[in-house]
Amino acid sequence: MTNIPQTPIADPRTRARRSRFGFQISSFGFRICLLLLLPLALTGCLKPLIFWGYLLGGPPSIEPDFDIMTKKSMTAKEVTVAVVCYAPLEVKYDFSAIDHELAKYLTFRLVQHKVKVVNPDRVRAWLDENAENWDEPSEIGKALGVKYVVYIDLESFNLWEENSHNLYRGHAEGVVSVFEIDADGEGEKIYTKEITSRFPTIAPRASTEVPYPVFKQQYLSRLSEEIGRLFYEQYSGDDIPDAT
Repeated sequence: MTNIPQTPIADPRTRARRSRFGFQISSFGFRICLLLLLPLALTGCLKPLIFWGYLLGGPPSIEPDFDIMTKKSMTAKEVTVAVVCYAPLEVKYDFSAIDHELAKYLTFRLVQHKVKVVNPDRVRAWLDENAENWDEPSEIGKALGVKYVVYIDLESFNLWEENSHNLYRGHAEGVVSVFEIDADGEGEKIYTKEITSRFPTIAPRASTEVPYPVFKQQYLSRLSEEIGRLFYEQYSGDDIPDAT
């Protein structure tokens, strides 16, 4: 007969002693952690712990202002958006294509954040064909078959620091509105937000550091991000890289 090796069975009293010993170590470790954290809490020195929390779980997110104010979302299923930008002649005198450029940059930002947006070239083609035949942005939405029209009224735009020709600082002002188009093609303005933008935020940048076309691209990227955040989630600390 073949002998089958038997696994030794531990004495129940031995297991109990091990269990009690393990529990005592765990409790001891827990008390040590509490003792270490207590002085940090009392002295307000919990920033390192917050830092590690950010690394593990990410920074806290900020809900889009559009979602807060309207209880709607640009990322909802079956929602399509058209972006339209208007700039007056005094702005287009120095930046002839700024309306179409900003619309393209914002479209790119929204697409990055999973918003379905009509191709900006299609929007521009409709505007060119109907330059004298429309009064309200909702007419564009009806023609293009979208749910929302994001309409930017760009009141001012510049790339130079005030009273300087060798320092860059982008700044812009305007109003962002959203028109909702219903099933019958009728539109209603449901959201309005004034925007005031400056980049860099802390100090201007010398024109010798970066070519003019590159800085213009950087500022359009920044401005489109500021507008885009009205419609998609952002995170605390996102503005830090754009300070200088």
